[in-house]
This record gives sequence, C-alpha cells and structure tokens, in this order.
Amino acid sequence: MRYRVSFLAGLAIGYIMGSRAGRERYEQIKRVTRRFADNPAVQGTAGLLQAQSAKLYEDVKERVSTKLAERVPAMRDAANSEARRTSRTSHPTTR
Repeated sequence: MRYRVSFLAGLAIGYIMGSRAGRERYEQIKRVTRRFADNPAVQGTAGLLQAQSAKLYEDVKERVSTKLAERVPAMRDAANSEARRTSRTSHPTTR
C-alpha cells in the first residue's frame, strides 16, 4: 500500500512538473489535491493507518526479537543481562 501511495504521489508530482497546460491547470490540480488532503475522512483514515502501522511495527519487532532470542543463545543471554541491568538502574532506591 505504501508503495502504491508513493507511486501515485510521484506520478502527480511528475505530471505537475511536466505539465504543459500552464499555471491555471497547475492551480487547479493544487486546489483538488489540497481539498482531498484536507478532507476529514482522508485525515481520519490517515490517522487510523498510522496507528495501525505503529502497532504492527511493535508486534513485528517483538516477534522478531523473541525468535532471535530463541535461536541465538548469545543474544538471549545478552538480552537477559541487559534487562537485569536496566531494571536495577531504572528503579533507584531512595536514601
């Protein structure tokens, strides 16, 4: 999906840059594009997609690190020692 949007954005930019229709056509395309981007439905969908992609990223990152820790014992040991070190330094005792 991301590649499709990038491709369409590039296509639009290329058309605008190479258009021989002149300033009037450029302004028309710019107005339509701005109206589309400012549409509340488009804004809501973009926000939803951004939230979903952030969640997907976190899920994939967790799965990958779990699988790597299972398959590479040295990484598991390093991750465990890092977790122990972090837990000691992130909860300092009060005097």
